[in-house]
Parts: sequence; structure tokens; C-alpha cells
Amino acid sequence: MNCPKCKEQKVIKNGRTKNNKQQYYCKICSHRFIEYYTNQAYKLDINEKIVQLTKEGLGIRSTARILEISATTLLKRIVSIARNIIRPIISRGKAYEVDELCTYIRHKKNYIWLVYALEKNSKNVVSFNVGKRTNKTLNRVLETLKLAEAKKIFTDRLKNYRYLLDEKMHSVKRFGTNHIERKNLTLRTHLKRLNRRTICFSRSLAVFTAVLKIYFWI
Repeated sequence: MNCPKCKEQKVIKNGRTKNNKQQYYCKICSHRFIEYYTNQAYKLDINEKIVQLTKEGLGIRSTARILEISATTLLKRIVSIARNIIRPIISRGKAYEVDELCTYIRHKKNYIWLVYALEKNSKNVVSFNVGKRTNKTLNRVLETLKLAEAKKIFTDRLKNYRYLLDEKMHSVKRFGTNHIERKNLTLRTHLKRLNRRTICFSRSLAVFTAVLKIYFWI
């Protein structure tokens, strides 16, 4: 028998589980495992599959059905995976595009805004924040760009940006936010919870933020 973690064959028997299943121990990587898991959530590659299906736009119940795990376990895993994601390092002196995306949590009257920044050359998302459409929510993203000494920040014509950014750094011009506007369309296409005219939506702000972390930074 090969170890499912390191693929080595130096495996010995190591007692039995509470359900009287034979347990094995790998002498190379010290990994304990059983030959067949009744609970699919214990498999080593389950987190990779969760990330893959989440980024492909599947909802919570769809992913749970495919992986044969409970929706509650899946939600906990998504939050746990997102908690271990490290924020990307923001390069200094770059140009960025900032925009907002509207959605809702729990019901359609509870509007929520996703504000995020896109590096103009690499098109990577470097920072995002979720909240109401206020200066406080916008400033959480803008402050990270100011600390990175952003060369230029392109935005739309929302008046709030005029009070939060210096005139030398701020730029509002035609085609200035083309990349991030296209990214908005990609987000709505890939993530079912952001689709327009759909019955899929986020019930929890924590899960919504976790899904965005997985999509942007894995």
C-alpha cells in the first residue's frame, strides 16, 4: 500500500479506529490514514477540489453534491481555506484601477458593495473590501494603494473619490477603467452568487468574503 500523502510504500498497520477500521502509518511522512474513508471530507485533496469548484462558479449546494459532503462542512472548509490565504504584496509606484460592484446579502434590499483595486499592467487584484457604499469602505482599499505610493489611480466619476484622493494621483478619463470593468463582467460570469437575474445569492458576509479571497488570490 502506498501512502496517499507522500506516495511511499513504507507503510505499516497502526491499530484500528473507533469504527473498527484498519489504520495505517507511514514511516516516511508520519501520516496516519485508513484505506477507505466513509466521510469524504477527510480526503487529502478535498480542499483543492473545493477551490477549483468555487472558482468555476458552483454554488454551495452544487459543490456539496459533487463532493458528497454536507453543505455545513463545505462552508466551514471555505472559511478555513480563506483564513490561511496570504494577501499579495503590493508593488510600489504602479498604476491601479479602482471600481465598485453591487450585490446583496440574504435579501435584495440589503445591498452590499465590493470595492477592489486592479493593477493596470498585470491585471491582478491587489486589495478589496466589502461593505456599504461609503467613504469608509472605499478608503480601506485606497489607503493600501497610498501606502504603496501608487503612481496613478484610475476611477469612475463617483464623487467620493475626489475627496479621498489627491488630484495629482487621481485620474478620471475615458477608457481609464477598461480592465476593471471587464473584470466586473468576468466576476459576474464566474461566481454564481454575483450573477444578475438569478436565485443564487450569499447568505453570509463571512462566506462571501472568503469566496472572493479564494477567487482573487489562489
